[in-house]
Amino acid sequence: MQLVDHDTFLSKLTGLFESNTSSGSVWLTHKRLTHNGEDATMSEVGDDDREYPCLVRVTDGDQTFSTRVEPGQLDKFHSAYGALLKASMATLRKRDRQREKQRAEKVAKRKQRLAEPIPVEGPKRGNGRRKRQRRIKAAARQDEARKKAEEREDAREKAKAQIGS
Repeated sequence: MQLVDHDTFLSKLTGLFESNTSSGSVWLTHKRLTHNGEDATMSEVGDDDREYPCLVRVTDGDQTFSTRVEPGQLDKFHSAYGALLKASMATLRKRDRQREKQRAEKVAKRKQRLAEPIPVEGPKRGNGRRKRQRRIKAAARQDEARKKAEEREDAREKAKAQIGS
C-alpha cells in the first residue's frame, strides 16, 4: 500500500475505474484516522472535540493505494471525489434482468418437476413393459435428484447460519 497525495489518488482511481469497466471490482474504504504515532489512550465520552483526518483507500485486488485527507481539506476532496464517483458509476453496465428472470424461471421449472411424482403404471409383462421400466428408472432418478437438492439446501442453510453467528 502506498500513501499518495489527493491529485495522484484521484488520477489513479480514474485509471482503476477505466481498467475495470468490462470486468473486475474496485473496493473503496473510508476511515477516521485516530493514531498519529503517539500512544493510543482511552478518553471519556465528552472529551472528544478534536477533528481527525480521514484515510481513503482503494484497491482492485492487485493495486492498493490511499490518501490522507486533513479536516480542512475534506470538503474540497469530497467534491472532486464525488464527481469522479458519479462519472464512473454512469459507465457501469446495467444488470441483465432478462437473463436473471430466465434463470429464475428455469429453477422454478426444475423444482416443479422434482415435486411432481412420475406415475408408474402399465403391465409388468407384455406390451408396455419397456415403457413401465423407463418410468421406474425415471422415478428413481427423480428421487436421487430430490435428495441431492435437499442436501444442497441444507448445506446453504448451514453456511448462512455460520455466517450469521
